[in-house]
Amino acid sequence: MRIEPFGVEIWMNEWETRCEWNLAETCVESLTIRELLRLAGRNDEDLSALLPMQMTYGAIEGSDRLRQAIAALYRRQTPGNIIVTHGTIGANMLVHKALVERGDRVVAVVPTYQQHYSIPASIGAEVHPLHLRAEDGWLPDLDRLRALAVPGTKLIALTNPNNPTGALIPEAMLREIAGIARAVGAWVLCDEVYRGTDQEGSGRTASMADLYEKGISTAGMSKAFSLAGLRLGWIAGPEALLRAVSIHRDYDTISVGRIDDHFATLALEAADAVLERSRAISRGNLAMLSDWIDSQPLLSWVRPRSGTTAFVRYDAPMTSREFCVDLLQATGVLLTPGSALGVEGHLRIGYANAPGILREGLRRTGDFLARLPAPGVLYTL
Repeated sequence: MRIEPFGVEIWMNEWETRCEWNLAETCVESLTIRELLRLAGRNDEDLSALLPMQMTYGAIEGSDRLRQAIAALYRRQTPGNIIVTHGTIGANMLVHKALVERGDRVVAVVPTYQQHYSIPASIGAEVHPLHLRAEDGWLPDLDRLRALAVPGTKLIALTNPNNPTGALIPEAMLREIAGIARAVGAWVLCDEVYRGTDQEGSGRTASMADLYEKGISTAGMSKAFSLAGLRLGWIAGPEALLRAVSIHRDYDTISVGRIDDHFATLALEAADAVLERSRAISRGNLAMLSDWIDSQPLLSWVRPRSGTTAFVRYDAPMTSREFCVDLLQATGVLLTPGSALGVEGHLRIGYANAPGILREGLRRTGDFLARLPAPGVLYTL
């Protein structure tokens, strides 16, 4: 099987450990186990619950308690509609492998996490991108979606909240997307790993699995729940879909780690407290980022409505990779080039790390921008 190199992951692998100020990070500031226990209303003594735990494979699909806690995040899902995976990345991979065959038609809303077009393309599917536009607020043009989702379309894949733009598809539009899919019999895969970080209200938008009978929602413990180190995710969807997924899952997962299952359960049973912390960080930091961008004449954006990343356009005569490498080498600040996401002329800024990291990273980036030549002036590396 041939698959395209994963742009974002290659960039992060190359540079993440070589930076001083990581503004490419996409997780809300990661929790320690001690902080998790405090948010869950527990203490260090609760770690003793791990001592008698026998290191077997554990429950193959995820423990009953964990799947109950995951189902509680949704309006209409039960534990029987949940299967646990190795992170959201594992969940997405399994859905694509279970549903998509050579020659199938897949519509991928881009920019997005690269799995959602590179995996079906590697299988031999015909992938038709629906390009989001800044002038539309980075929201999908539904007339263009209708034109792409012709009869026989197997799958529509999207992220909501969107990675990298932070755009948030409201429930009414999600229902319209479900209607478009229903008209042609397509599945809808919605990667919802950033769900819970909305900038307004409760912070948790509607989920595609709750809105559409062929809707599939994937998510995990990394972004909104600040526990990427657990490497635990899940699929929420119809039981028929989960049975198809299970055939593939037997070949590459078997089960997740019992310790991961244990701590994910604690976090999800305390989801309100964990997500309240995440929203406090992401909302406060986005306000900081917004004020900073207002002061930068070379930058423009559509302000995110959710998620942990902003997609910022810059006005300078250099590629986004050149910009990010020069910035890193000059200041120690790491951003993600838009080219890694298939959109040149943009930068992805992760704004949900510790506020002090964001503040200093923005200050240094502002100094770097101030040294760039004015638009229209030749830039020499």
